[in-house]
Amino acid sequence: MSVSVGGQSVAEFLSSVLPVPGNSRLEDEFQRPLVTLTFAQSLDGKIAGKEGKQLILSGKESMLMTHWMRTKHDAILVGIGTALNDDPQLNSRHIPEDERPSHLPRPVVLDANLRLRPDCKLLKNYRERKGRRPWVICDANLTSNDIGRKSTLEDAGARVIGVPSVDGGSCFIMIPDLLKVLYNLGIKTLMVEGGATIIGSFLAEPARTEPNAIIDTLIITIAPTLVGNDGIGYGEKLSATQIPSLKHIRTEVMGQDVVIVSALERILFESALASI
Repeated sequence: MSVSVGGQSVAEFLSSVLPVPGNSRLEDEFQRPLVTLTFAQSLDGKIAGKEGKQLILSGKESMLMTHWMRTKHDAILVGIGTALNDDPQLNSRHIPEDERPSHLPRPVVLDANLRLRPDCKLLKNYRERKGRRPWVICDANLTSNDIGRKSTLEDAGARVIGVPSVDGGSCFIMIPDLLKVLYNLGIKTLMVEGGATIIGSFLAEPARTEPNAIIDTLIITIAPTLVGNDGIGYGEKLSATQIPSLKHIRTEVMGQDVVIVSALERILFESALASI
């Protein structure tokens, strides 16, 4: 399926809105990848169904865009809730084979307590040579039970990477620490896909640390549907003081969906300085 976005191909559209590694001083300043936070939501701001059940919100056109977006990042991050509920593949299979770039992004699962199933699609695809080896980010302070699960996941093909948690054992991994570890492992561009806890944490983080120092680009797909109160949103725990300042970049209609691209104000300011 071929999709045109404002007279551009999907790949050209994404190249026009995503920052290019090496063009921002923030990478070296904060020792982190360039971060794209992206997700699909309903008109009433829900991203999942009751108890986190997967919802297919994106239409074919915006889903294709998401798969193209994956090819433009070194890695894709999801939380363990999404990994368990959706069993995602995090690949670019919806791109026609004759157009599909050879680059495959690295799947990364934030899984402090090592709950990922060894028979999940990410690991199955790796064993069948259909995907890259998944990285599982866990609490560096493993219990005896965790060590057994670590061995099981490694035997299934995962690379398990420990990151120290807050207060040594609370199993709350700080986002700046996570990003620094990924950066030092060679990840220069990171696509964050969810779920709700991950999205909320990334949106709230700038208020806790250096303003707007976590997300570079925010791409939200809005589907013309309502989910209702049983659905899961991502902003319920965000206060007004935590919401980052955004600058609208572009809005496009893709099939039945609306895709909104924003950048954080500080990123735009840094880019302007770099061009002077």
